[in-house]
Amino acid sequence: MHSTQTEDPPLLKQAVRAGVASAGVASAGVASAGVETQVVILAAGKGTRMKSNLPKVLHPLRGLPLIAHAIRLAWAITDAPPLVVIGHDAEAVSAAVGNTGQCVLQSPQLGTGHALMVVADRVPIAPNRVIVMAADMPLIRQETMRALIEEQNRVQAAVALLSVIADNPRGFGRIVRDLAGNVQAIVEEIDCSPEQLGIHELNASVYCFDGAWLWQAVRQLQPNPRKGEYFLTDLIALAAQDGRAVRAIVGDAEETIGVNTLADLADADAALRRRINRAHLLNGVRIVDPATTYIDLDVHIAPDAQILPNTHLLGNTRVGAQSVIGPNTVLRNAVIGSHCEVRQSTVEDARMDDHSDAGPYAHLRGGAHVCAGAHVGNYAEIKNSTLGPGSKMGHFSYLGDATVGAGVNIGAGTITCNYDGVNKHPTLIEDDAFIGSDTLLVAPVTVGKGARTGAGAVVTRNVPPHTLVVGLPARAIRKLKTES
Repeated sequence: MHSTQTEDPPLLKQAVRAGVASAGVASAGVASAGVETQVVILAAGKGTRMKSNLPKVLHPLRGLPLIAHAIRLAWAITDAPPLVVIGHDAEAVSAAVGNTGQCVLQSPQLGTGHALMVVADRVPIAPNRVIVMAADMPLIRQETMRALIEEQNRVQAAVALLSVIADNPRGFGRIVRDLAGNVQAIVEEIDCSPEQLGIHELNASVYCFDGAWLWQAVRQLQPNPRKGEYFLTDLIALAAQDGRAVRAIVGDAEETIGVNTLADLADADAALRRRINRAHLLNGVRIVDPATTYIDLDVHIAPDAQILPNTHLLGNTRVGAQSVIGPNTVLRNAVIGSHCEVRQSTVEDARMDDHSDAGPYAHLRGGAHVCAGAHVGNYAEIKNSTLGPGSKMGHFSYLGDATVGAGVNIGAGTITCNYDGVNKHPTLIEDDAFIGSDTLLVAPVTVGKGARTGAGAVVTRNVPPHTLVVGLPARAIRKLKTES
């Protein structure tokens, strides 16, 4: 096993920090000696109610799979790699976890209590405390987890758990208290009496256990007579019978949305989107219409940027100060400098430097680089090319595998013919060149500094500097005057 270091955390999340390489689905043991707090993430379920071939924990939410939200939360509250219990489609889930956690295979899958039994077998030395949470609870906050840990530590409880008061039970178990208000048990919905079904305090499936007590108590669990599975929630009644304190912290209903269906996923996405947008607003970003603005977790936007309606900022996008993005714009893994404008356009895996602009209806694809002060017109497309400082690319044009110098004018309808059916070839347009409308540049080809092409020219050979070429194929007709 080895550790890896990740980048500093962007807005709204602690990045997955130094992690231990995944133990893999065939791991025979997991070391945890000396761990103060161990996080266990339950991710073995099939997620049948999602009605999808994709494992539930791999469904995306604001740019990350559900399992990644849980792992990031784990790293935010402890320095030990989380233990991720996997089962259904274990190879895919293990690959998604990668080196951000240690995977422990649960096979067969006999319930949440059995998952803890499997972990106990892998971790012979009990940590001081064990956090157990489901991988399908992506909205739990760091502050809530820390409050749970503090409450467990304050009274040395066998377990402190998170509950929620809600009218919609979402299939959650019910918190049963005695007349004095002490938690006595959690009853799963399938086992609830009619009276218990009327309880509005629900189990959010987030727990902080006394490690030594948990490792002993989990061996006492018995299979549920109806389902034949071991329920983690039965540990609450065992703690009460042992005379150990059980504490429940009531959380926010939105924070405790659990994802069991695609409808739940949509609810979680809407809630997280509101949270992300609000954080950016409080950080000085003007979002004109938050209801139609979609921002992924890892997006960074500088203060004083402006986001117009129906805009999607996805992946690892960065937007500089004083830039205006939108409306109707998609940025994916894009780096946008300061004082830029992107209108009704798509920018993917591409970069725009300060004071550049694109659109409307421009498309910057992978490897596109628009340098400072450059302009990309409407219905223009750039792929794996550089548009130099101060250069202008007219509408209905395409640059592929091209390097364009500074101060170049690309006329409307210009196309770099970079693909010959087998290989792609480069085009070089040097500083201050003027490419006439509807020019075809058949690569590989170079247009020299200060050269010009006539409208409709088909350039199949290199153009010398300060030369005018016209025709099909293009031919030189005269040298151009140069500034002395």
